[in-house]
Amino acid sequence: MSQNLGDGAERIFDFRSDTVTRPTPRMRQAMMDAVVGDDVFSDDPTVQELERKAALILGMEAALFVPSGTMGNEVAINVWTDPGDEIIVEKRSHIYLYEAAGPALISGVQVCTIETPDGVMPLDQIEASLRDPLDVHCAITSLICIENTHNMHGGRVLPIDYLRELREFSLERRIPIHLDGARIFNASAATGVSPAEYASLADSVMFCLSKGLGAPIGSMVVGSEDFIEKAHRVRKVLGGGMRQVGVIAAPAIIALEEMTGRLRIDNENAKALAEGIADLPGLTLVPDVIDTNIVFARFDPPAPSAEEVAERLEEQGILCIPLGHGLIRFVTHFDVDETDVERLVDALREMLG
Repeated sequence: MSQNLGDGAERIFDFRSDTVTRPTPRMRQAMMDAVVGDDVFSDDPTVQELERKAALILGMEAALFVPSGTMGNEVAINVWTDPGDEIIVEKRSHIYLYEAAGPALISGVQVCTIETPDGVMPLDQIEASLRDPLDVHCAITSLICIENTHNMHGGRVLPIDYLRELREFSLERRIPIHLDGARIFNASAATGVSPAEYASLADSVMFCLSKGLGAPIGSMVVGSEDFIEKAHRVRKVLGGGMRQVGVIAAPAIIALEEMTGRLRIDNENAKALAEGIADLPGLTLVPDVIDTNIVFARFDPPAPSAEEVAERLEEQGILCIPLGHGLIRFVTHFDVDETDVERLVDALREMLG
């Protein structure tokens, strides 16, 4: 059931992101009851429990709790690379677009991008992008980064067969894979592929607790014990060493225990939204296949501009994000239910129909 009541008496229907969810009553109680210690000294038992649980769920040796998904990705990049290296990413990936040039600023690496229609980087294009490590003129390719689900390609799920082929490719060339799995549990809910199977096809994984899982703060980085030992040091350098952090690890444990199983509802609500607006004049779904909980809609004449659509929806208490180029992103989550989706569909049909 939706719990998004806004700050005032008037209800707000917030489709901007699955980061806007509010902690459940059980999460709030867990925060109050959390047993805490100083996590910089590695003696916060609640954080330790969370890290053990995250590693177990993803089938990895160890895990590290970090304040944000961006920090988690940047920690991983720093562990796997040396200054002057090059990493390969998809051109619309979060790492490339939305982490403030972190690979360059934090790790001193340059980024090679591959443009795709769906977030799936073809192996032959990755092969063509690899640098010759014996050529002193070139950077050394030291990491391949993938994103699953892929945010800016409409929450698309990377096919498991592709990931298996990419894993074989990376092992043959001895280049590690980092998986930005911010919404990996949404991918699992959509496909039935376990998070552990996805994780087994990468060397490190980041996933978010504060998106679809509804925890108020935090992400996890998982990998081998050696990788996490190095990641712990990088987290400290970046200012991610927190103190009595069990108070936010406690709701994250609740998120892993109680919220992963309901993500299929968010995926279904996104599909219902897409089906409800797909035939509106001037509106095109991008892509027209909805895998998970993200819907991108492009608005062209005779429809109003995306910015005008967003403004008119906000007047009705419905929030969304215009992204430029005529696009609006709508994201379904724990705090918007089926009735809220119907309200959004009705508002758009009234506006455009």
